[in-house]
Amino acid sequence: MSLHNQIVLITGASSGIGTACAHIFADAGAKLILAARRYERLQQLGNELTTTYGNSLEIHLLQLDVRDRSAVESAITQLSPQWSEIDILVNNAGLSRGLDKLHDGDFQDWEEMIDTNVKGLLYLTRYVVPGMVKRDRGHVVNIGSIAGHQTYPGGNVYCGTKAAVRAISEGLKQDLLGTPVRVTSVDPGMVETEFSDVRFHGDTERAKKVYQGLTPLTPEDIADVVFFCVTRPSRVNISEVLLVPTDQASATLVHRRC
Repeated sequence: MSLHNQIVLITGASSGIGTACAHIFADAGAKLILAARRYERLQQLGNELTTTYGNSLEIHLLQLDVRDRSAVESAITQLSPQWSEIDILVNNAGLSRGLDKLHDGDFQDWEEMIDTNVKGLLYLTRYVVPGMVKRDRGHVVNIGSIAGHQTYPGGNVYCGTKAAVRAISEGLKQDLLGTPVRVTSVDPGMVETEFSDVRFHGDTERAKKVYQGLTPLTPEDIADVVFFCVTRPSRVNISEVLLVPTDQASATLVHRRC
Protein backbone atom coordinates (compact mmCIF):
# COMPACT_ATOMS: atom_id res chain seq x y z
CA MET A 1 0.00 0.00 0.00
CA SER A 2 1.62 3.24 -1.14
CA LEU A 3 1.79 6.19 1.24
CA HIS A 4 2.80 8.66 -1.47
CA ASN A 5 1.01 11.98 -0.84
CA GLN A 6 -0.95 10.57 2.08
CA ILE A 7 -1.24 13.01 4.97
CA VAL A 8 0.29 11.71 8.21
CA LEU A 9 -0.12 13.54 11.53
CA ILE A 10 2.47 12.58 14.17
CA THR A 11 2.25 13.91 17.72
CA GLY A 12 5.33 14.08 19.91
CA ALA A 13 7.32 14.41 16.70
CA SER A 14 10.21 16.43 18.14
CA SER A 15 12.16 13.43 19.46
CA GLY A 16 12.42 9.67 19.82
CA ILE A 17 9.77 7.50 18.19
CA GLY A 18 7.98 10.50 16.72
CA THR A 19 11.10 11.70 14.92
CA ALA A 20 11.85 8.18 13.66
CA CYS A 21 8.30 7.90 12.32
CA ALA A 22 8.70 11.25 10.56
CA HIS A 23 11.78 9.94 8.77
CA ILE A 24 10.25 6.69 7.60
CA PHE A 25 7.07 8.37 6.35
CA ALA A 26 9.07 11.12 4.64
CA ASP A 27 11.10 8.48 2.82
CA ALA A 28 7.82 6.98 1.58
CA GLY A 29 6.72 10.29 0.07
CA ALA A 30 4.00 11.10 2.60
CA LYS A 31 2.93 14.64 3.50
CA LEU A 32 3.78 15.27 7.15
CA ILE A 33 2.02 17.22 9.87
CA LEU A 34 4.49 17.24 12.74
CA ALA A 35 3.17 18.29 16.15
CA ALA A 36 5.01 18.85 19.42
CA ARG A 37 5.42 21.41 22.20
CA ARG A 38 9.04 22.25 21.32
CA TYR A 39 8.70 24.26 18.12
CA GLU A 40 12.42 24.89 17.77
CA ARG A 41 13.02 21.13 17.74
CA LEU A 42 10.28 20.74 15.14
CA GLN A 43 11.95 23.34 12.94
CA GLN A 44 15.26 21.50 13.23
CA LEU A 45 13.53 18.25 12.29
CA GLY A 46 11.81 19.89 9.35
CA ASN A 47 15.12 21.19 8.03
CA GLU A 48 16.74 17.79 8.53
CA LEU A 49 13.94 16.03 6.65
CA THR A 50 14.07 18.48 3.76
CA THR A 51 17.85 18.12 3.51
CA THR A 52 17.60 14.33 3.56
CA TYR A 53 14.56 13.73 1.37
CA GLY A 54 14.48 16.81 -0.87
CA ASN A 55 12.68 20.12 -1.10
CA SER A 56 9.64 18.47 -2.68
CA LEU A 57 8.78 16.97 0.73
CA GLU A 58 5.70 18.71 2.12
CA ILE A 59 5.78 19.43 5.86
CA HIS A 60 3.43 21.36 8.12
CA LEU A 61 4.64 22.15 11.64
CA LEU A 62 2.28 22.49 14.60
CA GLN A 63 3.37 23.78 17.98
CA LEU A 64 0.88 21.87 20.08
CA ASP A 65 0.43 20.68 23.64
CA VAL A 66 -1.95 17.74 23.31
CA ARG A 67 -3.12 18.28 26.89
CA ASP A 68 -4.87 21.49 25.82
CA ARG A 69 -8.21 20.46 24.32
CA SER A 70 -9.02 23.89 22.89
CA ALA A 71 -5.57 24.07 21.28
CA VAL A 72 -6.07 20.63 19.71
CA GLU A 73 -9.51 21.65 18.44
CA SER A 74 -8.11 24.85 16.97
CA ALA A 75 -5.11 23.11 15.38
CA ILE A 76 -7.22 20.47 13.65
CA THR A 77 -10.23 22.56 12.65
CA GLN A 78 -8.08 25.37 11.26
CA LEU A 79 -5.96 23.20 9.00
CA SER A 80 -6.08 24.44 5.42
CA PRO A 81 -7.82 22.24 2.80
CA GLN A 82 -4.34 21.17 1.67
CA TRP A 83 -3.74 19.54 5.06
CA SER A 84 -7.14 18.79 6.55
CA GLU A 85 -7.79 15.34 5.07
CA ILE A 86 -5.58 13.35 7.43
CA ASP A 87 -5.03 9.75 6.33
CA ILE A 88 -2.91 8.47 9.22
CA LEU A 89 -2.85 9.66 12.82
CA VAL A 90 0.08 8.52 14.96
CA ASN A 91 -0.79 9.24 18.58
CA ASN A 92 2.77 9.14 19.85
CA ALA A 93 2.89 11.98 22.41
CA GLY A 94 3.35 10.48 25.85
CA LEU A 95 5.60 10.38 28.87
CA SER A 96 6.29 8.89 32.25
CA ARG A 97 7.06 10.85 35.40
CA GLY A 98 8.62 9.38 38.52
CA LEU A 99 8.92 5.85 39.83
CA ASP A 100 7.39 6.36 43.26
CA LYS A 101 5.13 4.08 45.22
CA LEU A 102 1.53 5.11 44.70
CA HIS A 103 1.12 6.37 48.25
CA ASP A 104 4.23 8.55 47.81
CA GLY A 105 3.31 9.78 44.32
CA ASP A 106 3.48 13.34 43.11
CA PHE A 107 0.11 14.77 42.06
CA GLN A 108 1.63 16.92 39.33
CA ASP A 109 3.39 13.87 37.85
CA TRP A 110 0.09 11.98 37.84
CA GLU A 111 -1.78 14.79 36.14
CA GLU A 112 0.89 15.26 33.48
CA MET A 113 0.84 11.54 32.59
CA ILE A 114 -2.95 11.26 32.55
CA ASP A 115 -3.44 14.51 30.64
CA THR A 116 -0.82 13.62 28.00
CA ASN A 117 -1.08 9.86 27.65
CA VAL A 118 -4.84 9.49 27.90
CA LYS A 119 -6.66 12.77 27.44
CA GLY A 120 -4.28 14.07 24.77
CA LEU A 121 -4.71 10.88 22.77
CA LEU A 122 -8.49 11.16 23.15
CA TYR A 123 -8.54 14.79 22.02
CA LEU A 124 -6.59 14.10 18.82
CA THR A 125 -8.67 11.03 18.07
CA ARG A 126 -11.94 12.86 18.66
CA TYR A 127 -11.07 15.70 16.30
CA VAL A 128 -9.37 13.65 13.55
CA VAL A 129 -11.36 10.43 13.26
CA PRO A 130 -14.72 11.95 12.21
CA GLY A 131 -13.04 13.17 9.02
CA MET A 132 -11.65 9.71 8.39
CA VAL A 133 -15.12 8.18 8.78
CA LYS A 134 -16.62 10.80 6.45
CA ARG A 135 -13.96 10.15 3.78
CA ASP A 136 -14.15 6.35 4.16
CA ARG A 137 -10.43 5.95 4.78
CA GLY A 138 -7.90 6.33 7.55
CA HIS A 139 -5.70 4.64 10.11
CA VAL A 140 -5.11 5.49 13.78
CA VAL A 141 -1.90 4.21 15.34
CA ASN A 142 -1.64 4.55 19.11
CA ILE A 143 1.78 4.14 20.68
CA GLY A 144 1.12 2.13 23.82
CA SER A 145 3.58 0.19 25.95
CA ILE A 146 4.32 -3.16 27.53
CA ALA A 147 3.26 -1.21 30.65
CA GLY A 148 -0.30 -1.47 29.35
CA HIS A 149 -0.03 -5.27 29.52
CA GLN A 150 1.95 -5.75 32.75
CA THR A 151 2.25 -3.49 35.78
CA TYR A 152 5.65 -3.11 37.45
CA PRO A 153 6.72 -1.71 40.84
CA GLY A 154 6.62 2.07 40.84
CA GLY A 155 4.85 2.13 37.49
CA ASN A 156 1.34 2.39 38.96
CA VAL A 157 -0.11 5.50 37.28
CA TYR A 158 2.00 5.27 34.10
CA CYS A 159 0.95 1.64 33.66
CA GLY A 160 -2.63 2.72 34.27
CA THR A 161 -2.43 5.29 31.47
CA LYS A 162 -0.99 2.76 29.03
CA ALA A 163 -3.63 0.18 30.00
CA ALA A 164 -6.12 2.91 29.17
CA VAL A 165 -4.49 3.40 25.75
CA ARG A 166 -4.88 -0.31 25.11
CA ALA A 167 -8.55 -0.27 26.14
CA ILE A 168 -9.26 2.89 24.15
CA SER A 169 -7.67 1.33 21.06
CA GLU A 170 -9.86 -1.76 21.43
CA GLY A 171 -12.96 0.36 21.99
CA LEU A 172 -12.21 2.60 19.03
CA LYS A 173 -11.80 -0.41 16.76
CA GLN A 174 -15.18 -1.72 17.92
CA ASP A 175 -16.82 1.66 17.36
CA LEU A 176 -15.38 1.86 13.83
CA LEU A 177 -16.57 -1.62 12.84
CA GLY A 178 -18.36 -1.30 9.53
CA THR A 179 -16.07 1.50 8.33
CA PRO A 180 -12.76 1.13 6.47
CA VAL A 181 -10.91 3.06 9.22
CA ARG A 182 -8.25 0.92 10.88
CA VAL A 183 -6.87 1.05 14.42
CA THR A 184 -3.52 -0.27 15.64
CA SER A 185 -1.83 -0.21 19.03
CA VAL A 186 1.97 -0.55 18.90
CA ASP A 187 3.22 -1.45 22.36
CA PRO A 188 7.02 -1.37 22.86
CA GLY A 189 9.11 -2.65 25.72
CA MET A 190 12.38 -0.90 26.52
CA VAL A 191 13.27 1.74 23.92
CA GLU A 192 16.23 4.04 24.37
CA THR A 193 14.85 7.57 23.91
CA GLU A 194 14.45 10.59 26.18
CA PHE A 195 11.84 8.52 28.07
CA SER A 196 13.95 7.79 31.14
CA ASP A 197 15.43 11.29 31.24
CA VAL A 198 11.89 12.64 31.36
CA ARG A 199 10.79 10.05 33.92
CA PHE A 200 13.63 11.02 36.25
CA HIS A 201 13.24 14.75 35.66
CA GLY A 202 16.58 15.17 33.87
CA ASP A 203 18.68 12.84 36.05
CA THR A 204 20.77 11.58 33.13
CA GLU A 205 22.94 9.23 35.18
CA ARG A 206 19.92 7.47 36.64
CA ALA A 207 18.36 7.30 33.19
CA LYS A 208 21.45 5.62 31.70
CA LYS A 209 21.25 2.82 34.27
CA VAL A 210 17.87 1.77 32.90
CA TYR A 211 19.56 0.47 29.73
CA GLN A 212 22.88 -0.55 31.27
CA GLY A 213 24.11 -4.01 30.30
CA LEU A 214 21.41 -4.72 27.72
CA THR A 215 20.54 -3.78 24.15
CA PRO A 216 17.24 -1.87 24.07
CA LEU A 217 15.02 -1.21 21.09
CA THR A 218 15.66 1.92 19.04
CA PRO A 219 13.08 4.48 17.91
CA GLU A 220 13.69 3.26 14.36
CA ASP A 221 12.61 -0.24 15.40
CA ILE A 222 9.25 1.12 16.49
CA ALA A 223 8.89 3.27 13.38
CA ASP A 224 9.51 0.18 11.24
CA VAL A 225 6.62 -1.61 12.93
CA VAL A 226 4.32 1.39 12.62
CA PHE A 227 5.17 1.62 8.92
CA PHE A 228 4.52 -2.10 8.43
CA CYS A 229 1.11 -1.82 10.06
CA VAL A 230 -0.10 1.10 7.95
CA THR A 231 1.14 -0.34 4.66
CA ARG A 232 -0.80 -3.61 4.82
CA PRO A 233 -3.58 -4.14 2.25
CA SER A 234 -6.83 -2.42 3.19
CA ARG A 235 -8.39 -5.76 4.15
CA VAL A 236 -5.77 -6.22 6.90
CA ASN A 237 -5.90 -4.54 10.31
CA ILE A 238 -2.98 -5.22 12.65
CA SER A 239 -4.85 -4.62 15.88
CA GLU A 240 -1.98 -4.86 18.35
CA VAL A 241 1.78 -5.40 18.31
CA LEU A 242 3.82 -6.04 21.45
CA LEU A 243 7.54 -5.81 20.72
CA VAL A 244 10.41 -6.08 23.16
CA PRO A 245 14.20 -6.27 22.97
CA THR A 246 15.67 -9.76 22.83
CA ASP A 247 17.09 -8.96 26.29
CA GLN A 248 13.60 -8.41 27.73
CA ALA A 249 11.08 -11.17 28.48
CA SER A 250 8.50 -9.17 30.45
CA ALA A 251 7.99 -5.75 31.97
CA THR A 252 10.28 -6.69 34.85
CA LEU A 253 12.42 -9.56 33.55
CA VAL A 254 15.50 -8.42 31.61
CA HIS A 255 18.94 -9.86 30.96
CA ARG A 256 21.90 -7.60 31.75
CA ARG A 257 25.47 -8.44 30.81
CA CYS A 258 27.13 -6.77 33.77
